[in-house]
Amino acid sequence: MTTRERYEYAKHMYAELGVEVDKAVETLKSIPVSMHCWQGDDVVGFDQDGPLTGGIQTTGNYPGKAHTPEELMNDIDMALKLIPGAKKINIHACYAIFENGEKADRDALEPKHFAKWVEFAKERGMGLDFNPTFFSHPKADEYTLTSPDEEIRQFWIRHGQACIRISQYFAEETGIPCVMNVWIPDGFKDIPADRLGPRVRYKDSLDQILSIDYDKSKVYVCVESKVFGIGLEAYTAGSAEFAQNYVAKTEGTIPLMDNGHYHPTEMVSDKISSMLLFNEKVALHVTRPMRWDSDHVVLLDDETKEIAKEIVRNDAIDRVFIALDYFDASINRISAWVVGMRNMQKALLYALLSPNKKLKELQDQGKFTELMMLQEELKTYPMGDVWDYYCELENVPVRSAWFEDVKKYEEEVLSAR
Repeated sequence: MTTRERYEYAKHMYAELGVEVDKAVETLKSIPVSMHCWQGDDVVGFDQDGPLTGGIQTTGNYPGKAHTPEELMNDIDMALKLIPGAKKINIHACYAIFENGEKADRDALEPKHFAKWVEFAKERGMGLDFNPTFFSHPKADEYTLTSPDEEIRQFWIRHGQACIRISQYFAEETGIPCVMNVWIPDGFKDIPADRLGPRVRYKDSLDQILSIDYDKSKVYVCVESKVFGIGLEAYTAGSAEFAQNYVAKTEGTIPLMDNGHYHPTEMVSDKISSMLLFNEKVALHVTRPMRWDSDHVVLLDDETKEIAKEIVRNDAIDRVFIALDYFDASINRISAWVVGMRNMQKALLYALLSPNKKLKELQDQGKFTELMMLQEELKTYPMGDVWDYYCELENVPVRSAWFEDVKKYEEEVLSAR
């Protein structure tokens, strides 16, 4: 059977459940997923030569890592060719590009230092998202926005303000709103004597960052929480409670949930409906924690599918910003991008192909036996045939054929680095 024939058969099967497959495919085309630039070079960036710090760690030394802006952009391009659907590129501030010997510290970053990223995005018809980089810097060795050293704290406040200006530049140049996410690693390895003080300073720092004039219809500022990091096992200032309460009290801010930033038994999919109930917009960093926040490549696992289902069945496609956040240096980095991005899109397709109205009715009617049966049967419905057809429509390789392109690129480009 051809891909089209298998698609038509899948349409017939789903139609029996009341699912409009053509509509699901068209909807999937329009859902942007923001691809993180930092997978390509292990979160190193271009503005410093020191180690990765801030309670995060990349493991592995697979050959072919990008070392220059040109190499990173070429690798991103390679990945984009293999990924269907709408996409954005997510940039960290440490990926500023300096030319002609110029250098600027993070509190002095300007839009011009990201002009090449804007050019890259505009040529490909994509938007850009942005993140201040509150780690891997001499002034981030201990604390950033919570620092009791006022000079250090003000440095990082200026950095946050600079990033808002850069985010607005992204939005104005690309014509697509920019999601700017604030995450800090500040915390303590062991039990602190003062839990309130750092959070008081963090709140004040955020207030100062947000005090500058900017267009809130173009820049969506998010506050991301975390339960702990390496060397910060006892306490992080930016906890879930801090982030959620700050956003609730601060107009124009959005909560950002990373599904690796919670205790192991907590599921972000279970939190999304509550967050949507009290927030107009919600942002996500989709990753895969293993034992702890280890940022493994996103798989088509149960939690990824549940996250997608919560977005779709709550009619929140236009209210949830989806970005990926992981970094694996133990495997081909381009393959890591492609696997993660395609899996996020597959999860969204799985959700779009679910008879969500019927499933809700079964729950409301207390027909839990039938509900369980149908949910399980759906797992073997021919979603893969719909996905293959979608990839053909988007002119990207079907099934595993994309990996041949990655192997060829590794042989011809990556192996020469």
